[in-house]
Amino acid sequence: MGTELKLRTMAFAACMTLAMLAGSVRAQEVPLVTGEHWTKPSEEVKKAYLVGIANMGHIELAYQGAAVSDAQSVLPRMVKGLKGQTLDSVREALNKWYAANPDRLQRPVIETIWFEMVVPGLKNPK
Repeated sequence: MGTELKLRTMAFAACMTLAMLAGSVRAQEVPLVTGEHWTKPSEEVKKAYLVGIANMGHIELAYQGAAVSDAQSVLPRMVKGLKGQTLDSVREALNKWYAANPDRLQRPVIETIWFEMVVPGLKNPK
């Protein structure tokens, strides 16, 4: 499969994932998946959302090239901070965090991933 077709497929998958989780939104709104959204769907839909995030990272790498610096993108820090994690371990960590913090369901999922997984992962020598 050609690179352009791969990028289109990844972009389509990411968009479909966001559309499934965000429900109906007005055109001028940017969907932001929060803990309220996270706690409702099946585990497969949650994993699809995480695949969408991973695909967006791959798209950025393809667009920027292999030498993406910290100054250009958060992607290098995200990759380093999530080293050793799998889609399932991130999904399970999010499930546990939102279950332990039911008063914080308004917090965006991407923020939770960043502050509860990426930032602590950056502090670990690897």
